[in-house]
Amino acid sequence: MTLLPRTLFGRTAAALLAAFLVFETLAFVVVWMTLLRPMAERSADDLAAKISLAAKTWVELPPQTRTDYEMELAFRHDLELGAASKPLTLAAPHTLFGDLLAVSLSRRMQQSVRLKRGPDANWVWLDLVVAEKRLRVGFNQDRYALHTPLAAVGVFLLGAALTVVTALLMVGRASRQLKCLADKAGEVGQGRAPVALPETGPMEIRELTAAFNRMAGEVHALLENRTVLLSGISHDLRTPITRLKLALSLLEGADSVQQGRMERDLDEMNRLIGDMLVFARALQAGDLAECDLAVVLGDLAETAARLGPVRWQATPCRAKVGDAALRRIVGNLLDNARRYGGDEVIDLMLACGEKEIRISVLDRGPGIPEEQREAVFRPFHRLENSRSRDSGGSGLGLAIARQLADAHGWHIEFRHRPGGGLDAAVIIFRDT
Repeated sequence: MTLLPRTLFGRTAAALLAAFLVFETLAFVVVWMTLLRPMAERSADDLAAKISLAAKTWVELPPQTRTDYEMELAFRHDLELGAASKPLTLAAPHTLFGDLLAVSLSRRMQQSVRLKRGPDANWVWLDLVVAEKRLRVGFNQDRYALHTPLAAVGVFLLGAALTVVTALLMVGRASRQLKCLADKAGEVGQGRAPVALPETGPMEIRELTAAFNRMAGEVHALLENRTVLLSGISHDLRTPITRLKLALSLLEGADSVQQGRMERDLDEMNRLIGDMLVFARALQAGDLAECDLAVVLGDLAETAARLGPVRWQATPCRAKVGDAALRRIVGNLLDNARRYGGDEVIDLMLACGEKEIRISVLDRGPGIPEEQREAVFRPFHRLENSRSRDSGGSGLGLAIARQLADAHGWHIEFRHRPGGGLDAAVIIFRDT
């Protein structure tokens, strides 16, 4: 399990966000160490020097002039200075500027200084002992405390955010184009001829789109040529096969056993040619139509029941599917279940869900080993222990079923059946 997003857009967004956070952290550390903290220290030291000078001057002035001096400090410097009878008890909240000021004043006045809180929240007070006199000094925080240059920080953050958003928009457009390419590639894999994609965007995307459009056209032409070629071959081969069968039927005095074997061989050749033609055409998806799957599967179960017992329970389920393709796929699965499942009852089940429909054919045969469940979809592939030419199969049934399923966006799945046997299912995904 990975924490990285699965999509290109998600991974790019995560990378940009991580880079943005690292950059912001480093930028803040640099600005703090080289600008904000030195400015705060300088401002606190200047105020400490002003308070120290004011307190020492107040002590040295004659008593009759101290009132004028206090008014001058309040008017020009927003400093309140006067004698105090007893110390304040409420400590002021800790701030960077307040802590720096207390340290600087303690150093200058050679005494411990603690900032106190008064009735006005904007003012901070402190008590000093100068020449055996207790003085109380207060200052307005709005004037002296250093405020972060929020405007500059806001502009910086806005520029960084715009950069990230612009990058994400560009990556989002590229990811949508790649997603469209992936969807069209899926259509090509299903044997369809997708509409040519517009060749727009950056040079690399345009070149990729142009190459894909050429490839899609060539693949579609190749599939059509293969179908035409096999159709011609099947037509040309069936004509001499028909003549051979006719000649065999007109032979007089021939060994009847040998003649029957030759006729069966010709029938096998004719059937194999027909299966090859169906295999060649299987990539072409048929038209979709709304139908009741219970009716379709009921017909297939009734047909299969002529050769052996089939257990089927109708479940209403409507969906838009290719009727001919579905009949071919389920018919092939039923034939395999009958051929390799012995005389046991075959179960045909329909599970109709909101997102997918599962049609299962269950038998009690030897099953398919897990390592062979993908190989059986290859043309003419057989399992030595359970499949043989004597059983009558051509080795194309599952290959045709897989191609038809892929052409319609369905999925064929093999699972072990509890109690022994095989659970072969075709899964139809509903459009969401």
